[in-house]
Amino acid sequence: MKLTLSLLKIDCSEIQKRICRFIKEYVENAGAKGIVLGLSGGIDSGTIAALSSLAIGSENVLGLMLPEKENFSQKDIDDAKAIAHIFNFETQICDMSEVLVAFYEAIPIFDPSDRLCKGNIKARTRMIILYYYANKQNRIVCGSSDKSETLMGYFTKWGDAAADIAPILDLYKTQVRQLALHLGIPKELALKPSTPALWPNQLAENELGIRYETLDLILYGLERFMSSEEIATQLSVDKAIVDQIKKRWLVNEHKRRMPLAPKLEYRTVGNDFRLPRHTY
Repeated sequence: MKLTLSLLKIDCSEIQKRICRFIKEYVENAGAKGIVLGLSGGIDSGTIAALSSLAIGSENVLGLMLPEKENFSQKDIDDAKAIAHIFNFETQICDMSEVLVAFYEAIPIFDPSDRLCKGNIKARTRMIILYYYANKQNRIVCGSSDKSETLMGYFTKWGDAAADIAPILDLYKTQVRQLALHLGIPKELALKPSTPALWPNQLAENELGIRYETLDLILYGLERFMSSEEIATQLSVDKAIVDQIKKRWLVNEHKRRMPLAPKLEYRTVGNDFRLPRHTY
């Protein structure tokens, strides 16, 4: 198998159809009014918002913009509103600034210089607000995690990865961009640099240390049990880079699973005691 970007090409019409069916069936089976999602102005959340609107009707989709003072970006809000305008769904702005300050002041060991821990509070605060709206309005929380960042563990546990459904979780970032363009999202938004927006000037590719086009092909090869040597040779990258990505994939497995429990009884929840999602 030759690792080229052609391997990442998807049938966008078929993918759109399957994801929309997935969203529609889940919302109907759950007896929910609709969907709520965090609308950041980025490509993942924009694509999710577009798919949700097409799946269940834009009148049943709510995009929450969750700005905060330290990392405020008018451009992100404008980009989010542009997506909402194209697909005609409702948006609301919920400023998290005061809530975040209250969290910081309530934690005796809070360290304002530790931006990672502080950023995780922001991601988990977003989750709290999304689930409040879901509880109050009988909505499903629709997550926007993609395959590239999930495999790399590039997300906050119980934060941006917390959702009821994750419709693009099986698509690499480059594939999400293909789908976004197919859906009619403007090119400048579809190709916009990704960021978790947890601190100023944060860019995903800078922190991952690699472009998504290369990362996705490395992950594609690893997913198919190709050796690090073979992947590195084909992509003309250092083997150490492939090994580093593989290690990061493996050590972050705990972030992708439910809490680990010891085997004590006959059937253990989450391991050998699993029921269909809609059992009545």
